[in-house]
Amino acid sequence: MSALEELVGVELGPTSWIDVPQARIDAFAEATNDPQWIHVDPERAAEGPFGGTIAHGFLTLSLCVPMLYELFPPSGATLVNYGVDRVRFPAPVPSGSRVRGRFVVRSVEGRGNGERATIDARIECDAVEKPVCVAELVVLTLTNP
Repeated sequence: MSALEELVGVELGPTSWIDVPQARIDAFAEATNDPQWIHVDPERAAEGPFGGTIAHGFLTLSLCVPMLYELFPPSGATLVNYGVDRVRFPAPVPSGSRVRGRFVVRSVEGRGNGERATIDARIECDAVEKPVCVAELVVLTLTNP
């Protein structure tokens, strides 16, 4: 049985908090060519539906990567994103807040030189009561040569 298989059904986390300042949101907007005003224009966003700028949903989702590295530090296998299923963003992440994650390994299958794992992710924010992202992550662990 692999280390991942031993974790099936176990909640992992919470991870450490990750800051989501406006500078990170702006950098994500630049990198993804998504400069929508609700993300990058604090003055206009103050009058908008969220009362200020918010992080992109995909920025929030992308922060699962450092959270997973915290829970599964490199150790002789490489963790690779394989896919994401059933992603939802139930609440926005306000600029200047922090997020952290909780994860549950749902299944693990042997795959050639590694494994494929399905992991439920729930991302929470210190400024919001509801989860800000829920997703089913699919990752590969590949044995390093």
